[in-house]
Amino acid sequence: MDEASILTHLSRSLVLFMIWVLPPLLAALVAGLGIGIVQAATQLQDQTLPLTVKLLVVVVVLVLFAPVLSAPLIEQAQHIFTEFPALTARY
Repeated sequence: MDEASILTHLSRSLVLFMIWVLPPLLAALVAGLGIGIVQAATQLQDQTLPLTVKLLVVVVVLVLFAPVLSAPLIEQAQHIFTEFPALTARY
């Protein structure tokens, strides 16, 4: 295999990783925005509240969506590992 196929595998893996990271990131964004609005409205100045809520939201999203999001990532990893000898034969 040549460098183009390696770059193709790398770019596909990065796109899959970005897709995997997007739902928890969006959930943390929405939770942080909601908590920020509540804190501004109530003048609550607790600094640990937004971090705790965002952490819990991200964990819940990862637990709920892990099977759906991990399937393409695992498939890509298996594909790369099966082609690894052919990819590294020249090197």
